[in-house]
Amino acid sequence: MGRSVRLFLVDGNPSGIITAEVVNWTGHALVAPRSKLSDILTRSETQKTGVYFLFGELAELGGRRPVYIGESDNVGRRISQHVRSDEKDFEKFCLITSKDLNLTKAHARYLENRFSIIAKESDRADVLNSIEPALGILPESDIADMEYFIEQVRIILPVLGYDVLKDKFVRPIHLGKETVRETESEITLVPLKLRSSRKGLIADAVEREGEILVLKDSLADRYPDYAMNQYQPLRERLEREGTLVPEENGQFLRFTKDTLFSSPSAAAAVIYGRNANGRTSWVLANMNKTLKAYQDELQAAQ
Repeated sequence: MGRSVRLFLVDGNPSGIITAEVVNWTGHALVAPRSKLSDILTRSETQKTGVYFLFGELAELGGRRPVYIGESDNVGRRISQHVRSDEKDFEKFCLITSKDLNLTKAHARYLENRFSIIAKESDRADVLNSIEPALGILPESDIADMEYFIEQVRIILPVLGYDVLKDKFVRPIHLGKETVRETESEITLVPLKLRSSRKGLIADAVEREGEILVLKDSLADRYPDYAMNQYQPLRERLEREGTLVPEENGQFLRFTKDTLFSSPSAAAAVIYGRNANGRTSWVLANMNKTLKAYQDELQAAQ
């Protein structure tokens, strides 16, 4: 089902201050660069109760987005405090408030807690909150209202370029080699494989809406032939975290868990240890057809 999201470029600049609303929703989102803080403090929504996201720069290409999530009865003032103290290193911030006055401190605490949990579970964010925010105590009817509020924010943030609240991409229970169309979400899952007969590399994955989930026990080249790899910092982090560990024979690295990548090329580069075109490296699991050829056929059929 389609949804309408209204975006407004406050200063006419797509990299500047942007407001976002979902039609028939009482909530309101405002995203802006840190440098624009003084320009937004006179706006009425910044003086309301709400929650906020502080978005940091990606530590490595294809990595997880650093984010701090907070709440305040005056979100603009709280952001100003963060800027002055330099405790939080962020490049942009997003304020989530309500167009009416029905969002209370208890509501904001509930939202802060839920957003923090969702972001941690998404596997797309490094949540910088040192402790998990306390869950506000709300009546059952208010909880239902806040859960609806949360769903609208989860629609808006990806439109603004932030996927930290998207559902975690998990391996389907009955995963085969055929493409699968999820009935409820109308999203297509594409099982993939990556093979290198010369080196004996074997990797399996699932593609969904541009993201790649490399499956546990897939292999990566431990000693690549080429030094050029823009995803090398990401690969090194996966090794530090224990997601990639050496095989007993010493030739390969093995994935210890299903691992999400932002693109087919990011996954292929980590596996090969060098830059790679993921759309031509990955092939469909059930046929000798590249992901690029499959996607080109879908595009031509529309």
